[in-house]
Amino acid sequence: MTINNSYDVVIVGGGVIGSAAAYFLASAPLFDGSIAVIEKDFTYSKSATALSASSIRQQFSTKENIEMSKYGFDFFQNVGNILAIGDAQPTIDFVARSYLYLATKNGTDTLTHNINIQQRCGVDVTSLTRSDLAARHKWLNVEDVTLAAVTNSGEGWFDAYSLLQAFRAKAKNLGVNYINECVESLIQTNDSNINGVKTTKGTTISAGWVLNCAGAAAYRFGPCDLPVRPRKRCVFVFDCRETIEDCPLIVDPAGFYVRPEGSVFICGMAPPNDNDVDESDFDVDYTLFEDHLWPMLAARVPAFEAIKLVNAWAGHYDYNTFDQNAILGFSHDKSRHIIANGFSGHGLQHAPAIGRALAELVVHGRYVTLDLSSLCVERIAANKPVLEKCVI
Repeated sequence: MTINNSYDVVIVGGGVIGSAAAYFLASAPLFDGSIAVIEKDFTYSKSATALSASSIRQQFSTKENIEMSKYGFDFFQNVGNILAIGDAQPTIDFVARSYLYLATKNGTDTLTHNINIQQRCGVDVTSLTRSDLAARHKWLNVEDVTLAAVTNSGEGWFDAYSLLQAFRAKAKNLGVNYINECVESLIQTNDSNINGVKTTKGTTISAGWVLNCAGAAAYRFGPCDLPVRPRKRCVFVFDCRETIEDCPLIVDPAGFYVRPEGSVFICGMAPPNDNDVDESDFDVDYTLFEDHLWPMLAARVPAFEAIKLVNAWAGHYDYNTFDQNAILGFSHDKSRHIIANGFSGHGLQHAPAIGRALAELVVHGRYVTLDLSSLCVERIAANKPVLEKCVI
């Protein structure tokens, strides 16, 4: 592989966000520049993309996230045609299935508020009473449920690794150069702009534009101090001896989620002490499942009392400690350094919309299709959070 010493655009991080940006930029009619994606691990074995629970929902509390999910759902439904290379069409094994949000007494007002926002944004979401829910899912314990929300369309789950590889293959087919190195620092000019990167191997690459899509490691790259840190999330896979018919992805007010994955189920939750972790910490916390998750699962679905844990893994959220929402846009006025981080667990499903948005910022200097300016970097210094309440 030949590494040039200069590119029009350098993207730091070749996961699904960086690769989506590379694809959209390379396919933009008004862009004919050179693009390099710098990724430290071509196996992606520790990437947030590959270790995700790989789902998409429209049930968010902010308009921006809802709109990005709507675009993402349509993109995933047509990914074979969009990212085809010749006659070869990729597949991401997309399963269209609903999310089911449950609320107890303390959460009823919040869920009602979220439903109203979603319906105003055109989400096909329906509220359910306790009796509605009991009639729909007889295997579910609804004794403490006061309200539920479920979509009739627009949500589901898929194979994240296949999506990443499809974006990556299409970007490379369009001329994007993938460089297997680790960025050590950004090269800063006297006017606080960024015009290149330096890798841990000592490689220096100049760039007209630098896109920071480095996920949980983004905060290590200047010039601004990002409130983004790695937070560990464990995914547990279990087998249930009883058949659970028509099971959606359940988001429980106790703080966990669970959904079917073929013949088994996957589940997870934020740990009770949700602290920043070392970037190398991928140890599975089995006590989280034994002491917290399993009792909660059994309380909500009695059949889950008799289950067998068959697999587990740990990954990292690029967690935005400020407002749990994406940090997106120019690092400062008139900058050619663009930041796309802090997705706090919903970056994968929004990758198509984020990739398109990043391409628009480079080509047009502004958002064209979907206005995401509220997610700007400046909101942090101004202390104006865009709080996403529906973080799983």
